[in-house]
Amino acid sequence: MTLALNAQTLPDAGSLELRGDREVVVTWSLPAPPRLVYDAWTKPELVRRWWAPAALGMEMVDCQADLRVGGRYRYVVRGPQGELAFSGSYTELSPPSRLLYTHVFEPMAAAGELAVSVTFTERSGATELVVHERYPAAEVRSAALCAGADSGRRETMKQLEVLLGSLR
Repeated sequence: MTLALNAQTLPDAGSLELRGDREVVVTWSLPAPPRLVYDAWTKPELVRRWWAPAALGMEMVDCQADLRVGGRYRYVVRGPQGELAFSGSYTELSPPSRLLYTHVFEPMAAAGELAVSVTFTERSGATELVVHERYPAAEVRSAALCAGADSGRRETMKQLEVLLGSLR
């Protein structure tokens, strides 16, 4: 069930929708082919250039990924509150159209992991990116949104757009 009151338009080219009490779906249009967007989403040398929201005072200090099914990734960002780490494992890699992985915010690892699916679909020379996150519990999704996950996502998507423009 989609809650219309919880759907919102993100600046520029995206939307965020809350589904039920555990899911977030973000749709974003990016001005690059799926191959480039997939690479930017998965290759550490590119991820480190957009994943930490610089406008919120964050910088990527470590970015590691073993890009294979069962492989793990770990990103560490530094910001005003210190260092924060995020990690998970890849469950499906289907370049350049689909990616499935788990995601853990390490300071709250006991809260469980998210199941994330990302699709990269070509639409008129651009990529429609759809990120579907399923949280382990309603309280975990609520805590992530209250902690600013949405504003961080907006900033990183803008940074991804800039990166993609530099790669074309």
